[in-house]
Amino acid sequence: MFTLTCSGGWVGGTFDERFAKAAGLGFKAIELLIWRDVDFKKAREEIDRSGCALSAILTLSNDSGRQALIANEHGIVHEDALEAFKVAIGETLEAAKALNCKNIIVTTGNERSDVPRKVQHDNVIKALKAAAEIVKGSGVMLVLEPLNILVDHKGYYLTTTHEGVEISKAVNSPDVRLLYDIYHQQITEGNVINNIRDNIEYIGHIHVGDVPGRKEPGTGEINYKNVFKAIADTGYDKYVVFECGLTEDVETVCEKMWKLMP
Repeated sequence: MFTLTCSGGWVGGTFDERFAKAAGLGFKAIELLIWRDVDFKKAREEIDRSGCALSAILTLSNDSGRQALIANEHGIVHEDALEAFKVAIGETLEAAKALNCKNIIVTTGNERSDVPRKVQHDNVIKALKAAAEIVKGSGVMLVLEPLNILVDHKGYYLTTTHEGVEISKAVNSPDVRLLYDIYHQQITEGNVINNIRDNIEYIGHIHVGDVPGRKEPGTGEINYKNVFKAIADTGYDKYVVFECGLTEDVETVCEKMWKLMP
């Protein structure tokens, strides 16, 4: 069975304080993406004490120049981001190890107008192949995220499940999988249940939010009770993360969310 995971935005407090708060709401994990400036020792103590894991962190660099090269305004669709990306993966891997986090989120950057998509597609594959060698044997997985460009991330390169899976296949590493964000993919292409079923082998992480509005399940058009059952039926046993906002207090929302579990 998959593990339902609290969004970091659902609880207040410092980075390290949020683990106990999430655990108090019944969660076994919480997602806090930004790891820079975190006291790893203190955070790890709270992770171990609370029994609440950190489900994923975002690929970042402590160096502002490198960060600019890997940010979505540029990104790994560009050849000149490769070396910065490799260093950033190394930095983020060290953070993941310190925090006992098993997933690192990767984004592609925005689509370029100066070269064909095939060139950008190949640049992403090249970058991820290099990154896969860096994380190999660590027990940490890279999860590549498609995003929607109709509402939230105008200009972003990777939007479809199909291309994300094709990239994962081309990288050909068990350490590189897709982050399937149900909110983004419902906006981009719909057909959520079939896309999850057909591609579950290549899905390493799942984000959840309803459409429209990106609030908790039950506030929009997606039948999450059916979606969660479909995910469970595939045998997926990783994280399903509430990467969304709230329309009610967190205790009320959580009570409703547990009822969605198959």
